[in-house]
Amino acid sequence: MNRNLLTLLILSSLIGLTVLASEAVGIRLYDRVATNLCISLVLVLGLQVFMGNSGILSFAHIGFMGIGAYTSAVLTIPAQMKGMALPDLYPFLQGVALSPYIAIAIGGAVAAFVAAAISYPLMRLSDAAAVITSFALLVVLYTVMTHWSQVTNGPRTLFGLPKATDLNLAALVAVLALGGALAFKESATGKLLRASRDDETAAAAVGAHIPHLRWRAFILAAFFAGVGGALWGHFITSFSPKAFYLKETFLILSMLVIGGANTVTGAVVGAFIVTGAYESLRGMESMMNDAKVMDEPVVGLTEIVLAIAMIAILALRPGGLFPTREIGALLFRKKTKTEKTS
Repeated sequence: MNRNLLTLLILSSLIGLTVLASEAVGIRLYDRVATNLCISLVLVLGLQVFMGNSGILSFAHIGFMGIGAYTSAVLTIPAQMKGMALPDLYPFLQGVALSPYIAIAIGGAVAAFVAAAISYPLMRLSDAAAVITSFALLVVLYTVMTHWSQVTNGPRTLFGLPKATDLNLAALVAVLALGGALAFKESATGKLLRASRDDETAAAAVGAHIPHLRWRAFILAAFFAGVGGALWGHFITSFSPKAFYLKETFLILSMLVIGGANTVTGAVVGAFIVTGAYESLRGMESMMNDAKVMDEPVVGLTEIVLAIAMIAILALRPGGLFPTREIGALLFRKKTKTEKTS
C-alpha cells in the first residue's frame, strides 16, 4: 500500500473514531469538544501546508480565519436580522441570504483571494523578517475587522448566523483538509518548497522560483483557514474580532509545534493532544475556582501549561512528536524491517 494512502487512512480513521465515540457517549459537551477539535484540525492543517513546507513561521493564519468567518456571516444572516446585527451593512448585501454550505466555501475562497492579493511581496522575505511581517499582517487584518463596521459590526459581537456546523460536517471537512494537505506535500510545488526550506541556494539553482512556491502554499493555507473560520462561525453563531487574534494564534501554533510542523501527522496528533489538554485544564481551572482553592480566581492556567509544554518540546525535541516521517512511512518501514528479519 502507498505510504501516503496509509497515512490518510490511519488519520482519517482517528477522526472517524472520534465522531463515533462522541455519538456513543451522547453527552452534549463531548460533542462540542469533538466539533471544536475537527475545526481546529482544518486550521492547523492549513498552517502546516505553509509553515511545514516552507519552514517560515506565520502568525497571519488566524487573520484569514476571521475573513472566512465574517464573509460567511454576511452572506448567511437572514435579511430580517441583518438590520439589527449589521445596521451599517452596504445596501447591495442586505438582501443576500445564501445557504451556509455555499457560504462556507465562499469564505475560504475570499480568504484565499485576499491572501493572493496582498502576500506575494512578503514571500520574498525569510527568517526573522518574514516572521515579523506575518505578525504585522495579523495586526492589520485584526484592525480592519475591528473598524470595518459596515461588514463586521466593528468591535462589537456579530450575531444571527444560522447554526449549520455539526460534528459530521466538521469531521468531513477535516478529512478533506487532511487529504489536501497530504496531496500538497507530495505535489511538485510541495517538494520544491521543502527543498527551498532545506537549502534556498540549491533549490534556486535547479530552477525553483521560491517566492512563487511560497505564495501558492500561502494561498492554500489561507483557503483552509477561511473554511475553518466559516465552519467555526456557523458553530458558535456569534463572535467578535478578538476571537481572531493572539489567543487563537497561540493555540493553533502550539498544536503544530508540539505535534511536529514538518509532517501532516504531527499537525493532527498535535491538535488532538492540545485540544484534550486545553479542555482538561479549563475544567480543572473551573473546579479550582468553584472550590475556592486560592483566595483569588485562577486565570490563565491553560495558557501557562501550554506555554511550558511548547518550551519543553522545543528544548527536548525541536521537531515535535513527528519531526520528519508520516505515520504511514513509519509503519511501512517497521513492516519492511520485520519482513527482512523473518
